[in-house]
Amino acid sequence: MPVLLEGLADRLYQACFGWVSRWPQTALLLLTLVCLLPFSGKAFHADDTLFIRAAQQITKHPLDPYGFRIVWYEYEKPMSRVTQNPPLASYYLALVGAVAGWSERALHLGFLLPALGVVLGTYRLALRLTQRPLLAAAATALTPGFLVSATNVMCDVMMLGFFLLATVFWMDGLDEPGNSVNLAVSSLLITVCALTKYFGIALIPLLLVYSLVRKRRLGGWIGFLLIPIVLLGAYELWSRGLYGHGLLSYGLYYTRGVRRQEREILTPLGHAVVGLAFAGGCTLPALTFVPWLWSRRQALVGGALTSLLGLSFFNGWIDVGKCYVSDNWVLNHWEWVNIQLLFCFAGGISILALTITDFWKKRDAASLLLLLWSAGTFYFAVAVNWTVNVRSLLPLIPAVAILIARRLDRFPQPRTGWRPLAWTVPLIMSGAVSLWVASGDAALANSARQAAFYFHQQTRNEPGAVEFQGHWGFQYYMESFGARPLEQGVIASNPGDFIVVPVNNTNLFTLAQKTVLVKTVDFEVPSRVTTMSTDLGAGFYSLVWGPLPFAIGPVPNERYYMVRVVRR
Repeated sequence: MPVLLEGLADRLYQACFGWVSRWPQTALLLLTLVCLLPFSGKAFHADDTLFIRAAQQITKHPLDPYGFRIVWYEYEKPMSRVTQNPPLASYYLALVGAVAGWSERALHLGFLLPALGVVLGTYRLALRLTQRPLLAAAATALTPGFLVSATNVMCDVMMLGFFLLATVFWMDGLDEPGNSVNLAVSSLLITVCALTKYFGIALIPLLLVYSLVRKRRLGGWIGFLLIPIVLLGAYELWSRGLYGHGLLSYGLYYTRGVRRQEREILTPLGHAVVGLAFAGGCTLPALTFVPWLWSRRQALVGGALTSLLGLSFFNGWIDVGKCYVSDNWVLNHWEWVNIQLLFCFAGGISILALTITDFWKKRDAASLLLLLWSAGTFYFAVAVNWTVNVRSLLPLIPAVAILIARRLDRFPQPRTGWRPLAWTVPLIMSGAVSLWVASGDAALANSARQAAFYFHQQTRNEPGAVEFQGHWGFQYYMESFGARPLEQGVIASNPGDFIVVPVNNTNLFTLAQKTVLVKTVDFEVPSRVTTMSTDLGAGFYSLVWGPLPFAIGPVPNERYYMVRVVRR
């Protein structure tokens, strides 16, 4: 009987996965498309609106991407002071929009290319660092952090694709001292990466340290790391001449200001603890692979550390600040939030252990690269970025996936029996949860589009104007129907005008106009998982909403108030 079962497992493995080992890149391409194509009609969400508005500006004024004004906070400001990202992703959006149109499906299909670049780039890099590059690439694709980010049209996934490609070309260039083409390509990719999102600048010190450890001396390669510095300096001077301030330096200034405000409600230790939970949740394979990565004793130690961290957080033994003890936060679901936090903490501790043990055992340039990559990303997310969110932790995902594969390199390559199939179970589990989370994020985004259409239908025959509060994707759709964003301290309303106020949104403020409530409308979010809800403690796009990157539970309806102005 055991021999029969072993033979059955072999035939099942060959039938299901035999072709994957022969065509790994094709398999990864298909996997990515299967996961992302169902979300090509997703409504624009979160900061998508900013990137699209900049792209539309670029089609009219190609050399002035931020030369317009927008109401994104409480009042209208120049776009150059609103956005904290460089414009390259918007240039790509402008190209896609000009060719295929500005519909959700057209732009999302255009952003499949950067998503494929991340998955295939991880595979290409993992070929150098592990015996299981296919597993590393699949573990990157099947994470909540990647799949949710790849269903938006922001800059994060594109930046990560350039990040991986620049690293691959740099390593290839170091292998060929007499051939500088790869190093030159890498230096340009570093620049492009940084002009997609400023985090790409981290490649310069990362590759510098890696090269010094690998080569043991300075060489001609150091000159290629100066090229991005020079080009970014030119970008800073260009933007200063165009907008009166450098976009790169202003981004740092903005971040410091917001961080000072956040420290009033969440301590640096709180940022670190919540960042650990975010890392564990958005990089789910670090948790689902635990039985294969760690011995029983190691897993018990990790469980004890998780319990201790959870108790310290829940009972206030560590000072995390007052952000998560307000009277209106997760009171109805606090126990369930605690349970989910424990799983996220466990994943975060597994990531820390993977990073430390890999470097401790191998002590080579590759292990140092992964250590600095992981630690640097985490430090940026919890100590530098304006808030802790999954977008800032996204570069961590490929590094952790490669670390998982390197950890599994201890075992001989399984080719027979049940082990090859067993190793797919953690990927399937992570992929199923990740797709579920992506669907919950899409449901949340679609509810804002539905709400904007509903209020347009309700007011299109009314004589008064329509104003609204809130931003994100809701702003995009409300403006597309002709409504105007409300500004704090600027009273442009007249008696008879309507104001729509979303409850679950950002930068809301108390109305100065005298109003009467016309109706309260709830829009169902048809999901049992969400990415942004203070009721459930989910704060995928900002920790201010909660300490979980996503939350499972009874997702509350999205509530909107429609009021009529009776006096200015």
